[in-house]
Amino acid sequence: MTIYPAIDIKGGRCVRLTQGRADQETVYAENPAEVGAAFKAAGSAWVHVVDLDGAFAGEPQNLAVVQKIVALGLKVQLGGGLRTRAAVDRALGSGVSRVVIGTRAAESEAFVGELVQAFGGKVAVGIDAKNGQVAVKGWVDTTGTGALALAQRMDALGVPTLIYTDIGTDGMLTGPNFPAQETMLGAVKARVIASGGVSRREDVVKLAELARRYANLDGVIVGKALYEKRVELPDLLRLARGQA
Repeated sequence: MTIYPAIDIKGGRCVRLTQGRADQETVYAENPAEVGAAFKAAGSAWVHVVDLDGAFAGEPQNLAVVQKIVALGLKVQLGGGLRTRAAVDRALGSGVSRVVIGTRAAESEAFVGELVQAFGGKVAVGIDAKNGQVAVKGWVDTTGTGALALAQRMDALGVPTLIYTDIGTDGMLTGPNFPAQETMLGAVKARVIASGGVSRREDVVKLAELARRYANLDGVIVGKALYEKRVELPDLLRLARGQA
């Protein structure tokens, strides 16, 4: 199981939003690359980066910042505003290891299918659920599409990785929505990265146990709990390797 420490970028700074709300912002660092360097020093190979400005604007806004994180030697999984082939090409051309398609995946299966054909394992689809319904455009809009139904359609297209976020738990430090994550794992063949709500070491222990039952649980994204010092990244990395 892989731990994906999260870096959310807004206005060039490292921030966290509560439940994705732009008016609920906490700034944790002026320089996201310094945060990335700390994650690498702790032993992380991957980092999950969200261009929040891009998510709201519909076009990546912080690629220069992302490139500085890539330059550290980290594998970057990037989401936020990747809604055109040109934007995806720019992101991958910047050295990003995996792009996360969110809003456009809910709008166009053809677009996702084209990316999977072109880039294979470098493509992930982010499915963000609010009360079981898919939310898009930086979580501002909720669609009438069920998260599970969208996941199964993406799975059928051959999308290799799904990132499943329960918005209700994101940034709340209340623990993941384990039943929803388990339902998702059982419904698709694709690898699933769990996201939202990790607040303590025991949450990751429970996810590691889930990974032993579901081989397609790829990992978990951890954000606010790291910044609030509720968990320590080296410890989580050991847990994920089955060493603690």
